[in-house]
Amino acid sequence: MIRTLACLAAAALLGACASTAPSPDAMSQRFAGKSYVLLGEVHDSAAAQQQRLQALTRAVEAGWRPAIAMEQFDRERQADIDRARRERPRDVDYLIAQASGKSGWDWALYKPVIALALQYDLPLLAANLSRADAGKIVRGGYGGVFAADQMTRLGLDRALPADLVAAQTATLDASHCGHFPKSMLPGMLNAQAARDAVMAETLRPYAGRGAVLIAGNGHVRRDVGVPRWLGDDGARVLSIGYLEADSPDTGYDAVVRVPAKDREDPCKGAVMGVK
Repeated sequence: MIRTLACLAAAALLGACASTAPSPDAMSQRFAGKSYVLLGEVHDSAAAQQQRLQALTRAVEAGWRPAIAMEQFDRERQADIDRARRERPRDVDYLIAQASGKSGWDWALYKPVIALALQYDLPLLAANLSRADAGKIVRGGYGGVFAADQMTRLGLDRALPADLVAAQTATLDASHCGHFPKSMLPGMLNAQAARDAVMAETLRPYAGRGAVLIAGNGHVRRDVGVPRWLGDDGARVLSIGYLEADSPDTGYDAVVRVPAKDREDPCKGAVMGVK
């Protein structure tokens, strides 16, 4: 109900509770000349993912041949992806069965992107830090996952910038209805930074041909996400948020709006006073 009311309010400004300009055709034209195209998503929004797929498909059909990196695959599954492609080059279901692990992703939403990569023989990259590795970082820091030289290469060998800490803290607090446990904050900030740094490292070798990141909207934001870890390559980045009508649009080069799904209020019944 809350999202529905927000959508109606947004409609007064946007003109409709539906996806708005730019169109997939117009968006795909903005990919030209970019080394990194970061395409966000609301994880359970088929409407957002369809808009994104259309733009990406148009760019590939026009001749672009980027690598496609996906948050949905943990980096440890790259060998499984490559093996599945050798064994059954066009079999999307087989690849997902071999490389998805025990993740909770709704793979029906991601099959079209994977199919596009297989159809055009594009590199398909496992881009995410696993939940197990993220947990190790939360509990014990980067050293439990990365060697010293890896931390240096990733840019994790120094304190996180104050503005990044402030923005991510606000995001975490908002996502936990204002009650994020403060004792967990440093570890969670480190884990989020590590995820974004690993995604950036996954993209970097493919800058010459172009690299697409398929990930949640938070990961593609310029102010807090993967662009922060691409260093001087930031000028060659295009960050696109695929947002529902009631979501803030901070941190993107472009935004595509889609209708907000009706969901139960996640803050309903939230426990107060968590320290």
